[in-house]
Amino acid sequence: MRSRWLRNLARVGFAAKGLLYLIIGYIAFQIAFGESGGEEADNSGALQLVAQNTGGTLVLWVAAAGLAGLALWQGIHAAVGPDKATRRVSAASNAVLCAVLAVTITAFLTGGGAPQSQDSQSESMTAQLMSLPFGRFVVGAVGCGMIAVGIYQLWKALTRRFSRDLALGGLSRRGRLAVLTVGVLGYATHGLVLGAAGVFILQAAITFDKDKAQGLDGTLRAFADTPAGPPALVAVAAGVALYGAYCFCLARWSRD
Repeated sequence: MRSRWLRNLARVGFAAKGLLYLIIGYIAFQIAFGESGGEEADNSGALQLVAQNTGGTLVLWVAAAGLAGLALWQGIHAAVGPDKATRRVSAASNAVLCAVLAVTITAFLTGGGAPQSQDSQSESMTAQLMSLPFGRFVVGAVGCGMIAVGIYQLWKALTRRFSRDLALGGLSRRGRLAVLTVGVLGYATHGLVLGAAGVFILQAAITFDKDKAQGLDGTLRAFADTPAGPPALVAVAAGVALYGAYCFCLARWSRD
């Protein structure tokens, strides 16, 4: 990618993602310790928390612009990049997600009101799909796809394949180890949470119950209901925050 301004804008987009995941991790910590102020541990909660602070509106405008740039950058990689098919598909999906998030932030800033929680969005979309012919199978396929992507991300974390996206040649050995450790833990947690969300959607298809579908907030809260209890959510919240830190690493050292 030769355009310097687009690369720099994409780096802002990575930083914006990092900020959102750091805040989501922070909200999840509060939920685990029973101190949540009612915020959802998802993008909607993160946006509202940023907007409440001094300069938050400016930060969100910059984030929206960066995410739009990142969506374009990923889209170009998906269309004409030299990468393998799997990496191009991944770039395409990331482009769509970043574009949706950029539009969501822009709508929020231009008076569209607080964005709908991801739990509500997931339930609504599941209900709409299941109302269609063979919609139940489509929902099941979506759930299976999310589980597959989550497992793939876990594999990339454990094998450190994600490091191919980073240019760490200028770092010391200790610096590279720190970045790789953040990447392994953060990427693995992201895969775990995505896979868990896929399981909920698959359950919704199997039981024909839209309420089974969960977004990011519901998926994170579900970890507190496991036998490990709130400590499980604390561990996952730490991993989510580390994924945010990994996004900042991409902003600094992403391979062009």
